[in-house]
Amino acid sequence: MVNRAELEERTKGFALRVIRLMSALSKSPVADVLGRQLLRSGTAIGANYREANRAESHNDFIHKLGIVEKEASETQYWLQLLHEAGLGDPSEIEWLLRESGELLAIFAAAGRTAKQRRQEMTNGGLRNAKS
Repeated sequence: MVNRAELEERTKGFALRVIRLMSALSKSPVADVLGRQLLRSGTAIGANYREANRAESHNDFIHKLGIVEKEASETQYWLQLLHEAGLGDPSEIEWLLRESGELLAIFAAAGRTAKQRRQEMTNGGLRNAKS
């Protein structure tokens, strides 16, 4: 099990690799557009995860975790386009695709768990109110 601090570091490391990949892309209109989109979504994963960890409520945490999941999915899309277009370092893109897939799976599972806990708290609260 990965703790919050480790996951914050992992998402920051991911963002740094996205930054380096984007910096190394050839200068062309297509690479600029795809790189900008990848840079935005790839760095947003860690930023939004940090925000989720500082959420004001359980519902806020679930909402922000959903944003993290969407950013990870979008990042995969831009990486796939770069890869299939033959832009950027293929081995680095493949690593980023694997890592974004793992991060997406982690955040999707965390979101499901958080939603289950919310449901349990709601059901438990109803049971306690009926007693």
